[in-house]
Amino acid sequence: MPQILIKLIEHLQADDAGMPELAALIAKDAGMTSKILTVANSSAYHRNGRSASLEQSLVALGTDMIKTLVISESVFQTFNSFPHSAGTDLRGFWKTSLTAAVMARDIAKAIAYPHSEEAYLAGLLHNVGRLALLATAPKEYAVNFMARDDDALCAVEQRTLQITHSEAGAWLIERWQLDSFLADSVLYHHEPVARLESAHPLIRIVRLAHLLCCHRDEQTAIADAAVLCGLGGAALANIVTTAARQVARAAEQLGIDLAGADDLVAPAAVAPPAPPDPVQQRLSEEVRNMVLVSEMGQTFARQQGEAGLLDSITRSARILFDFDSAIVLLEDPTGQALVGAGGGEQRLAGFAIPLAKGGPLAGAAAQRRLACLGRDDAALGIAEEQLLRILGAEAMLALPLLAGQRCLGLLVGGVKAWQLSGYPRRERFLQAFANQAAAALETAMSERGHARRQLAHVAEEYREASRRVVHEVNNPLSIIKNYLSVLDSKLARQEPVAGEMTVLNEEIDRVGQLIGGLADLQPGAAQARRTDAAAVAADVLRLFRASAFVPAGVQIAARMDEEPAEVDVDADLLRQVLLNLVKNAVEAMPDGGSVEIVNRGHVNRERRLYLELCVSDDGPGLSAEVLANLFAPVRSGKDGPHHGLGLSIVHGLVGRMQGLISCRSGKRGTSFEILLPVRAGEAAGAAARVMDPV
Repeated sequence: MPQILIKLIEHLQADDAGMPELAALIAKDAGMTSKILTVANSSAYHRNGRSASLEQSLVALGTDMIKTLVISESVFQTFNSFPHSAGTDLRGFWKTSLTAAVMARDIAKAIAYPHSEEAYLAGLLHNVGRLALLATAPKEYAVNFMARDDDALCAVEQRTLQITHSEAGAWLIERWQLDSFLADSVLYHHEPVARLESAHPLIRIVRLAHLLCCHRDEQTAIADAAVLCGLGGAALANIVTTAARQVARAAEQLGIDLAGADDLVAPAAVAPPAPPDPVQQRLSEEVRNMVLVSEMGQTFARQQGEAGLLDSITRSARILFDFDSAIVLLEDPTGQALVGAGGGEQRLAGFAIPLAKGGPLAGAAAQRRLACLGRDDAALGIAEEQLLRILGAEAMLALPLLAGQRCLGLLVGGVKAWQLSGYPRRERFLQAFANQAAAALETAMSERGHARRQLAHVAEEYREASRRVVHEVNNPLSIIKNYLSVLDSKLARQEPVAGEMTVLNEEIDRVGQLIGGLADLQPGAAQARRTDAAAVAADVLRLFRASAFVPAGVQIAARMDEEPAEVDVDADLLRQVLLNLVKNAVEAMPDGGSVEIVNRGHVNRERRLYLELCVSDDGPGLSAEVLANLFAPVRSGKDGPHHGLGLSIVHGLVGRMQGLISCRSGKRGTSFEILLPVRAGEAAGAAARVMDPV
């Protein structure tokens, strides 16, 4: 159904909808816009000049005419594209439909039904099932299409096609998922009036419009239907009298030639139906199927996760192939059974079909062929009967999911028994869809296996990290244990223990820092990647400047743009290193100073190219004792915040980046030089510049 019509129905039922919104909606459809402009500028509407804009044209036409034109044109655009026989004259059909639409709208207004445009649409579509049957079975239905629209026609349709045009029309409209009783009004427009006493007003309106349009000789039924709608004879007479004039006017506005159309009682044909060209018909179908399958493949590729993919597959299958329900059965990890995997049924979680024991479904998977199974099929086993009950269907279609030479499982759709005979003719389309679904499933299953292997690998790395933490913490714990013995001895002798308590506090702090620092690190070697060191430095400075951590007297700056800044390290690890170093530098200057991050360009160290970054401050510097043990995980005897604790973690981070770090410190300040590996391509270019400076 055209989206403009769905949006229009929503718009018409909104209390605050205005002309600008209606113009914006219509402007989205070029054909509809052209139709509106043409009618507005016709001799019937334009006055002192042509309506230049769409909104001006809408104002000239008026709301009622706009609604009529948009609804009618949308319906004609939709249903005139049906592949009905080219020899069938639809003028009589559309004349009847327009007449029913006009009458339904007038009845709705007469009884104060609030949605008169919905009634117009219901009348216009009340016989659309006849077009659907003509499109589906042109040879079988061509003669019936011209027959009188009554209960006898419905009986013939049920006997020959197993579906009436009322059911077909309602089936079609239900798939548009409108929040309306439109489908019900189509379904029940042949019901006896006595059954409609408590029916929704729209159903009663369409029934009366149908009788006035197609059965004017059934005066008793018309009178009874009018009573249900609360209308008297004078109102009915006025509706019938004005209908012909309104239909002629609407047909003129819509560009429909109704000249020569038969009386309103039944649509007519001017020529016998011409047989369709089977080659052209087949080619058209193949092209359409290719486009649909391609679109389905893209839809499946966009799904996130296996559950979402399975839901997309089953939902798409129901829409494309008219399955009442659908599920997916996949091979279990052992390859010995098919187990339920999709469809939303809880019973599927425990459902399995052993492949070794045979049966129709196991055979379909093993032989990689389509299987059509009815409830009365002698080959059905208990598993197949269970599956039919799960699907809630009379019959089912099993489609193998083939990914190359491997059958991943089956897509099973529940259908009505009479539908089974039509599916073998569509086997190529069905299998193409199944192949797209299988390819997407194989990718999802592969990703799931890869994710499991990654989780196992990460778990092993974290176990190794835990062992490293235990090993590192054992040293300070041993010191603590020894000092506790000393403390116990001194307390027994009533000697001062202030010094020992200080040592214990420092070692306990160190244990906390080791555990916290090592637990935050990603175990194993860092994965190399191209990183812009200048961007990382800018990010670090931005973090500090945005916080209250930096005192007013401390200035932080970076000089990173003078040299190339591409390095072969993990950006997160580099950020953590710079954060630690800048933080230590700020803490070293409580009275103010400056911190600078500088890119010193490339350095060749032992035939390998590095980029040198320097983090420096002009603080008081480090003592020789602290400097000597700066990166070692041992207790420092220097008091104050800038005594080097935590720098062992920085050292470990730089090592994981395959880099080097050193420190210079004196009375004029402290600087940390970090060498970070350069990417292979950039290293080669730098080496060439060194060898050939010209």
